[in-house]
Amino acid sequence: MTDINYSDPNVTPPIAQAIPLGLQHVLAMFASNVTPSIIVAGAAGLAFGGTEQIYLIQMAMLFAGIATLFQTIGMGPIGARLPIMQGTSFAFVGVLAGIAATMGMGVALTACIIGGLVHFALGAVIQRLRFLFPPLVIGLVILAIGLYLIPVAIKYAAGGAADFQMAAESFGSLKHWSVALTVIIVSLLLKFFVKGPLSNAAILVGLLAGYALAFALGMVNFASVGKAAWVTSITPLPYGFEFNLGAVIAVTLVSIVSAIETVGDASATAKAGAQREATDAEIAGATYADGLGTALAGVFGGLPNTSFSQNVGIVGMTGIMSRHVVTIAGIIMIVCGLIPKVGAVIASMPFPVLGGGVIVMFGMVAAAGLNMLVDVAMTRRNMIIIAVSLAFGLGLNLVPTAVQYLPGVIKVLATSAVAPTALMAIILNLILPDEEAA
Repeated sequence: MTDINYSDPNVTPPIAQAIPLGLQHVLAMFASNVTPSIIVAGAAGLAFGGTEQIYLIQMAMLFAGIATLFQTIGMGPIGARLPIMQGTSFAFVGVLAGIAATMGMGVALTACIIGGLVHFALGAVIQRLRFLFPPLVIGLVILAIGLYLIPVAIKYAAGGAADFQMAAESFGSLKHWSVALTVIIVSLLLKFFVKGPLSNAAILVGLLAGYALAFALGMVNFASVGKAAWVTSITPLPYGFEFNLGAVIAVTLVSIVSAIETVGDASATAKAGAQREATDAEIAGATYADGLGTALAGVFGGLPNTSFSQNVGIVGMTGIMSRHVVTIAGIIMIVCGLIPKVGAVIASMPFPVLGGGVIVMFGMVAAAGLNMLVDVAMTRRNMIIIAVSLAFGLGLNLVPTAVQYLPGVIKVLATSAVAPTALMAIILNLILPDEEAA
């Protein structure tokens, strides 16, 4: 019997192994994939559990699967042909939530389409732009994303994020917090005291436990599940095509950061699974696939895609580099995306259940940024860059009236936490001399 070389991306494990391995990739990213759509839909004022929100959730699953196939199967120069799992990106949540709340989903999705096309074009030059995004800058941006989103998680855990929900008498009640804490406790217990698939799917199982408690407490309404169809109908430009230059610039700036994140994930995948560096063709292909997936998703109501770092961890943990395993994962996501009842079940999830999950997820985003900054030398120069960038980014987000006289989308961009942190970090990193040269 010939030994299988699992470090080869083109190897195909036996189907009895490949399907469970593919499902493991889905379980590791499922909750993180649908959460951005729920948050942006809420910011846009779409009814929680309503038809429009369910549709956005379906598109998140469908185009995560399609974008994953772009990566694993590829078309010409498009796709790294590595086991890279794609999913809806948290990096865009702050900017898109602001745009959706002030200008509507039409403007937000149009910006996603154009930003995705720019992202696609970056594939041709991505190697030459990497100098703008050293670990210092990327770590700061990821940290800002996590810190920006944590208050949203706390509001969800307490009972909702909209003004009328926060004003409700039940907001912050023991019932809400008991559900949210159940999700957190179950997730942590599984993650650190259990091994195997349950550990990898800890957050998903935690959400299911919280969901069960919420159901027992009478917090779940399955009315939308009964009304949902079994097969989805996909609508091009469901909110029309509404161009706004400021919104496009905002989303494009985040797309550049997302592209660099994908470069990092492609490099980490090659290193984790095959103990080698990613080739230029793999990095360019990963970027092309990222941008194409984002643009195509935007056409049909999906949010921007990016590579998922937690799935890189699965490759490193299992040592299985097969891209065909992740192809199976992509197919599973496509099937889920084509069944609206799946989206309706997710949309029926009460806010505290989601809140418990995203407290962990958003905290991990912030921790991932800190982990990247650990490898950065804490010189006075770098500490000043960290201090000033975070002070501007988070400060303007916490005190949005400080820039109340800025025009429309520029104000949204300035108070998004992510964009000002990234812009300040890039500029300071370019102009401040190294201390050795000072």
